[in-house]
Amino acid sequence: LFEVEYWDLEQAKLRRGGNPADFAGEVALVTGAASGIGLACVQSMLNRGAAVIALDINSDIETQFDRDDVLAMQCDITDELRFADVLEEGVRKFGGLDMLVLNAGVFPASQAIGELPLDQWRKVMSINLDANESILRQSYPFLKLAPAGGRIVVIGSKNVPAPGPGAAAYSASKAALTQLARVAALEWGRDGIRVNLIHPNAVFDTGIWTDEVLQSRANKYGLTVEQYKQNNVMGKQVESHDVAEMTAAMCGSLFAKTTAAQVPVDGGNERVI
Repeated sequence: LFEVEYWDLEQAKLRRGGNPADFAGEVALVTGAASGIGLACVQSMLNRGAAVIALDINSDIETQFDRDDVLAMQCDITDELRFADVLEEGVRKFGGLDMLVLNAGVFPASQAIGELPLDQWRKVMSINLDANESILRQSYPFLKLAPAGGRIVVIGSKNVPAPGPGAAAYSASKAALTQLARVAALEWGRDGIRVNLIHPNAVFDTGIWTDEVLQSRANKYGLTVEQYKQNNVMGKQVESHDVAEMTAAMCGSLFAKTTAAQVPVDGGNERVI
């Protein structure tokens, strides 16, 4: 912990006024917060009364929110020192850290194992796995002091239970991140910290799903774009908001006695079922 009287910060946080809400007086940190699932998570947390430390590698995030209960900062999560700085700034501003949403990650272009360069493998691992281990380690001292217990939600992937060809680095990184989260749940349960995971399938209102990519993937399966978006047993299109609402729910009272859970948000993927 940095050199401040942390308990004083916690008390100041709890004294802040406002309408009663699920997360009133609490603070969430969200990575990859400028768009897609991360942005939706910020909104879901705000809707429940939390203050949010919103981080993204894109510097545009610093002008994206115009409200006192959001501290938005540019941060490359692979830079340990930069994350330490923004974490300290966020805790000083809002008075603590109660919830952590590990969302930032990369999904590289499809590449068979036999053609996968080592530097590409290492890049994916450094972002999707190594950086998240560092964030967990640095956040732990604050989360264990959260008055209502620390909560962590890790955004995993359908590729954990059902990996896809051409996605070796991504699938392996998300599987390793899942194991890391499970170990954290084992080690930190005694500190009142809950660690849960969400495994979305394709979420189409994110930047990686351009019209060209969507059409290409739909053609591969002999489907229209709309059919492809709803290609699950429920026939539902999964959007960032759906994942964000489950994320917020898992930080709430309904999941107060749940840790190490892995919840799919995928409309029912046949390979996972």
